[in-house]
Amino acid sequence: MNKITQLFKIQYPIIQGGMIWNSGYKLASAVSNAGGLGLIGAGSMYPDVLREHIQKCKKATDKPFGVNIPMLYPNVEEIINIIIEEGVKIVFTSAGNPKTWTSFLKEKGITVVHVVSSSKFALKAQEAGVDAVVAEGFEAGGHNGREETTTFTLLPMVKEKINIPLIAAGGIATGRGMLAALVLGADGVQMGSRFVASVESSAHENFKNTVLETGEGDTQLTLKELAPVRLIKNKFYNDVQALYAQCPSKEDLESLLGKRRAKRGMFEGDLVEGELEIGQIAGLIHEIKPVEDIIKEIIAEFELAKQQISSL
Repeated sequence: MNKITQLFKIQYPIIQGGMIWNSGYKLASAVSNAGGLGLIGAGSMYPDVLREHIQKCKKATDKPFGVNIPMLYPNVEEIINIIIEEGVKIVFTSAGNPKTWTSFLKEKGITVVHVVSSSKFALKAQEAGVDAVVAEGFEAGGHNGREETTTFTLLPMVKEKINIPLIAAGGIATGRGMLAALVLGADGVQMGSRFVASVESSAHENFKNTVLETGEGDTQLTLKELAPVRLIKNKFYNDVQALYAQCPSKEDLESLLGKRRAKRGMFEGDLVEGELEIGQIAGLIHEIKPVEDIIKEIIAEFELAKQQISSL
């Protein structure tokens, strides 16, 4: 038992990222059933769709699972009410001020975790009363920090400042990566990219296969003026770079991004005009597998790496 397995009552300290367009009930329940903590990604769901996914997840697993809420979305209040009505006991919040909802959620008996990209925000999250923080390095896919602090640098800095459980995210997709994160002070790990390339992920097959082809240097953090996001270098990414060459305003960038760009890429499989979000660790992902196999592989590699290191 460690702090994270105790906090969430799970077998392994592995949490699946609540990624938009990838993290429906099938992925969340599969991760929970395999001994980790599955998260439904509320960021890409209308409130009634989220309710449906929560209800289906409850039928698909009797293990703990949670919901990830990016707080920059306009209907946060409605989403939180659904989570309470449906009896979800774990909430991960991101992209916003943890003070806004933490005490309200905690009063309802919900365990709250907040995602941060710096030790300054980790401290603020701790002060807001969260139960744990996810420290997410610059390597991560999706929305992450503007500071470009890598996971290996960020983890010990956050560990030095806080006394609540710490979850590492960004650039972790293997058992060895998990061990390295624990050595640096994490109590558990959150993996997003690895679970994108799973059978149960709701991502389009085109996107999953593109992740397998993505190598070192094929992604870039961009759109910092809106919300920093790591993208695979496709036509849409090149259009963004071409616009940057013209010193665009924030409005110009918003206009290019438009509506539903991430849905087009990751959910509908438009590899040309879609926004394709993935972490740098994609270069180590070579196969689409069932979640159960992924977690077994991670744990086996973790145990082997631990034995190898003990002989140093």
